[in-house]
Amino acid sequence: MKRIANLIVLAAALLGGCATSNVQNPQGIAPQVIDPAVRGPVGGIGIESQDIISMTDQMMRDMLANPRLARSAASPRVIIDAEYFANEGAQPINRNVITDRLRVSLNRASQGRLTFVGRQYAGMVQHERDLKRQGVTDVGTTGLVKAQAGGDFRLGGRIASVDARNAQSGIVQRYNQITFEMVDLETSEIVWSGMYEFSRAAADNVIYR
Repeated sequence: MKRIANLIVLAAALLGGCATSNVQNPQGIAPQVIDPAVRGPVGGIGIESQDIISMTDQMMRDMLANPRLARSAASPRVIIDAEYFANEGAQPINRNVITDRLRVSLNRASQGRLTFVGRQYAGMVQHERDLKRQGVTDVGTTGLVKAQAGGDFRLGGRIASVDARNAQSGIVQRYNQITFEMVDLETSEIVWSGMYEFSRAAADNVIYR
């Protein structure tokens, strides 16, 4: 009997918890639709969405104007990912957010002037190649090649920052520098470089995740 009473109390507590979770927070703020290209209501001194959009658009235009990259007779193969794009700055950031946007924007704007190699998909491609050559699947519609595509150029670069803090006012200032470079994968020659930089100051910085 005591056990049944305990179960009843536990069930009532669970139901009460569920009911409480559905109560709206009167102190909350309704969701807002924010244009990622402009500074939103939550902003700090680090790299934010408007910076990512601005910097990748700027790098894309500059790369497409480079004769070694986008104006050669043969469409060069390029690899643009975060493998060699290092974050040495004070802010934690998903580097893929930057390199993915740059790659997608370039792929759409280049219109065949650049050929993009998805090195991040090498494992997936190799698995399918093995299935075809083992006879598990047919060869598809585009035929077989000897090996996966090699790259001519690959993106490298780094995110760096310098911080200064006023102990009296609590104001923090950060200089952010993002460097992009395309490297010749045979000679290690840097055929193109670009840089995006900005500095911001704030007394109450936001937390970046």
